[in-house]
Amino acid sequence: MAGQVKMAAIPPGSPANAGGGAARASAGSDSKAAPMKRDNQTALRWRGARNLIPALLFLSLFFLAPLIGLLLRGVLEPTPGLGNYEQLFANSAYARVLFNTFAVGGLVTLISLLLGFPLAWVITLVPRGWGRWLLSIVLLSMWTSLLARTYSWLVLLQATGVINKTLMALGIIDQPLEMVHNLTGVVIGMSYIMIPFIVLPLQATMAAIDPMVLQAGSICGASPWTNFFRVFLPLCRPGLFSGGLMVFVMSLGYYVTPALLGGAQNMMLPEFIVQQVQSFLNWGLASAAAALLIAITLALFYVYLKLQPESPVASSTAR
Repeated sequence: MAGQVKMAAIPPGSPANAGGGAARASAGSDSKAAPMKRDNQTALRWRGARNLIPALLFLSLFFLAPLIGLLLRGVLEPTPGLGNYEQLFANSAYARVLFNTFAVGGLVTLISLLLGFPLAWVITLVPRGWGRWLLSIVLLSMWTSLLARTYSWLVLLQATGVINKTLMALGIIDQPLEMVHNLTGVVIGMSYIMIPFIVLPLQATMAAIDPMVLQAGSICGASPWTNFFRVFLPLCRPGLFSGGLMVFVMSLGYYVTPALLGGAQNMMLPEFIVQQVQSFLNWGLASAAAALLIAITLALFYVYLKLQPESPVASSTAR
């Protein structure tokens, strides 16, 4: 047929046929070499895994074994079953403890974000020397003894404390405000303690943002508010997520500050666990409450990984 290219038969042993055989041989050797290369890469990747054995043994002995024992106690004592978990949610007093724990954790996280965000921004914007001084003050407040900081708030917030006396002297209030031995004192004290844990990841994220990106937004016609909400704030998302998650999870398990600034009527979950163990020797219910805290932490961490797969350190390094 006209227009069709007729392929000439290539005799065996011709140079062209020899070239095709070499190509097939080369393809065969490549197909064998690829799995070997992958095996070598896998072997190299896992060659340093033996260095993890001491750390894994330590974690198995001192973390996993006690954790498994805790989970077993929650379902085995005093009788096998899920009675402890049912009691934890069915009893109104215990449900109140759970509500207090999550309400205080949410409020402390919100207040810490609202106060920590501008502080981290100021540390990033001021000249380097001033920024280092401000960051040092934040770190010193975090390194000061937790007990000393909590007692300081106990002195400041009590009925005869500086805050109440100042408000009464200014004529703002007639009677002292009740700010200790309730959830108000717990939220104030814990917010102060948690702010550094928001500032540090946020400041690292803000410092990694290229100022040229914000300048480009302004050149393209974005107003300062648009530039902030649509350019700057989304770039701060890794720091906001990691700092917020850290503060919320830590707030759920905090014991010292709620025990000193709160009261028996406003108990949180860590106090409840200590009370059940030390006062009532009810290890089953205490283990169930502790297992609930662990499950909530793991669930929040899973949500964090889904929403923010990159850590602030990784994202800043990538930039």
